[in-house]
Amino acid sequence: MSAIWRAFDQSLHRMVAVKVLDGPLGADHAERELIRREARATARLIHPDAIEVYDYGETVTSDGRMAAYVVMRLLDGTPLAERIAEGPLPWREAVGIAARVATVLAAAHERGVVHRDVTAENVLLTPDGAKLLDFGIAAFVGEPVSDRVADYGTPPYVAPERLTGAPNDPAVDVYSLGVLLFAMLTGHTPYPETTWEEIEKADRSGPPPMPYAPGLPHDIAALCRRCLDADPARRPKMQRLADVLTQAAAPPGGPVTVGMPRGVAVTLSVAMTVAAALGVVGWTDAAAPPEPSEAAASPLFVPAPRTEPTPFPTPTPATKAYRATSEPVAEPTAEHSAGAEVARITRVTLREAVDAFTATVDTAEANRLIERHVAVDLVQVAGNLLSGDPAGALDGLRTKVRDRDREGLLPHSVRQALEVRLSMIEDAVRAPSRT
Repeated sequence: MSAIWRAFDQSLHRMVAVKVLDGPLGADHAERELIRREARATARLIHPDAIEVYDYGETVTSDGRMAAYVVMRLLDGTPLAERIAEGPLPWREAVGIAARVATVLAAAHERGVVHRDVTAENVLLTPDGAKLLDFGIAAFVGEPVSDRVADYGTPPYVAPERLTGAPNDPAVDVYSLGVLLFAMLTGHTPYPETTWEEIEKADRSGPPPMPYAPGLPHDIAALCRRCLDADPARRPKMQRLADVLTQAAAPPGGPVTVGMPRGVAVTLSVAMTVAAALGVVGWTDAAAPPEPSEAAASPLFVPAPRTEPTPFPTPTPATKAYRATSEPVAEPTAEHSAGAEVARITRVTLREAVDAFTATVDTAEANRLIERHVAVDLVQVAGNLLSGDPAGALDGLRTKVRDRDREGLLPHSVRQALEVRLSMIEDAVRAPSRT
């Protein structure tokens, strides 16, 4: 559709990139309007990780054709698609790239611009970090869809609602970013379909897949899956996503809470921020906060990544206490005692409880405490809770956990952690209005 040239700006004596609408499309008014819209959309956005547009113009070529062009900042780097083709990225690197892209998209959404084509091909890895390119099919929030989806967009990254002609909404970029993060973590997109025909026939009624990556905090995996939800209303907002991913990508030597071991403080900080994005954490006063070592053992949080498998966390009084909190907390408060802070779960939804269960299974598998086939089996059975009869599905899940335990396939610490998650699911099932 277009060609990009490296050029020299003789007026300002700088190298630039010139995007030219290629071939006969340049003579088409609708196509020229598309590239003009790209220039306008990008010009609205002032962000260091978005490509800057310097100028837009139209000219007549030597053979008499009309050609539209955009003059942009020249960037040197490697397309993210090439990096993914080499294999999955380390989880912290993947989350860091996703955070940079999310920050750009959040700024775009604030200005009423929806990118609509967030893909690995449109992210450039430069010495200054990841840059988001190509606002070529960008639209403005609430604007009715006037183009055919099959003409614009990349099938595996397109949100389901775009196939139905829904008005442009920032949630479509959240979905695409979820696909992008999934691809970076696993080396492939979450669904096998690659053509428009395959996607239109695909069944997205079940829960989205959960990305697997060594050392990946399970709250980040759950957040990625939330981005892939078929219901746009269930996806997180882009700004919240950017905040969570940015904090998760911070190196272990980042800010430390006074009085807590460095690894514990970073892990708690990331986990609490992610949980807040999912709407499941409330701060409460704790009569007897656990010691730092006890907090580190809680299965609600993921240990900081290590080169060797880490012991699976065991439930503590702090993790079991969520059931005693019967009412949601109106205002967040925190009690500081010996530098420790305690978070408690307050009435999660069924989906969030199932996410917590599958995340615990993922952590156990990542730490080589259970076999992959056991993890897959448990996750599949847990998925049944989100359709049909939740109460019956919960009985089936409890039976499955007991059977695996009798077979000697669940270590005691894993069984204990799963029992805590099953209790969360049971409470959610008893409150059907919140599922």
